[in-house]
Amino acid sequence: MNNTRVRGAAAYWPPAGLLGRVDETDRAILMGLGHRVVYPAGQITIREADTSDFALLLLGGMVKVTALAQDGREALLAVRMAGDLVGEFAGIDGQPRVGTVTACGRVLARYILRSELLECAKQHPSIGLAVSASVVAKMRTATGRIVDFTGCDVLGRLARILHHLAVTYGPPGRNEAQLPLSQPEMATLVGAAESSIHKALRALRKSGAVVTGYRRITILDLDHLARIALAAGPAGSPAISPNT
Repeated sequence: MNNTRVRGAAAYWPPAGLLGRVDETDRAILMGLGHRVVYPAGQITIREADTSDFALLLLGGMVKVTALAQDGREALLAVRMAGDLVGEFAGIDGQPRVGTVTACGRVLARYILRSELLECAKQHPSIGLAVSASVVAKMRTATGRIVDFTGCDVLGRLARILHHLAVTYGPPGRNEAQLPLSQPEMATLVGAAESSIHKALRALRKSGAVVTGYRRITILDLDHLARIALAAGPAGSPAISPNT
C-alpha cells in the first residue's frame, strides 16, 4: 500500500485519519499549519518521555509508534500513515510523550506547534471536533484490539491486525493491499514471539492470503484474510474490531 503523495495528484485520505474527517476547506487550513518537514527512513521524529509539544500531520509515508516495556523490550503500539495526526496528545495536554515515533521509509509531514494547533481548533470548531474524533477513534481501536485478541491464537491476531490496517488505510473497493511491516514489527504489534509470527505467516502464505518480502507484506485477498480472522476468533466476537 503506497500512501506517498505526489504533487499535483488528487490525494486519497483514509477516512480514519484526520485529513479524511474534514472537508476540503478545513483540509486546506490544516495543511497550511506549521512548516513542511521531510524525514528519511529510520529517523526518530518524537522520543518517548520527551517534553516537546509539537504534532506532526502526515502527508506521505508511514511511521511506527513504539514504547519501552518494563523489561526493556520495545513494544510496537501502532502504525500511522498519510492523513494521520501524530503527537497530538502532547500537543493537546502538554504532558511528556508516551511513545517514540520513527519514520518507516521517507515521510513528509507538517510540523505544528501546540500553540498553533490549539488556536486552530479554537478558531475552527469543526477542526477541533475532527481532532477529538480522531483521538477517540485511536482509543477505540486500542481498546478493541485488547478485547478482540482475547482468546485468539497468533494466526488469528495477525490476520485481524493485518486486515484492520489494510481496511483502515487502503483505498476502498480493492481486495488487496501492501503494508511496509517487517516480521519483528508484526511480532510486537501482535504481541507474539517472532518464531510464532514466522509460523503464522507460513500458514497465511500457504492459504494464498498473503505473500511476503523484505520489510513488507502484500495481502492478496482481503476477503479471505477476513475469513481466516473470523475462523480463529473466540465465539461471539467480531472478526475485525470496527474503528467506530
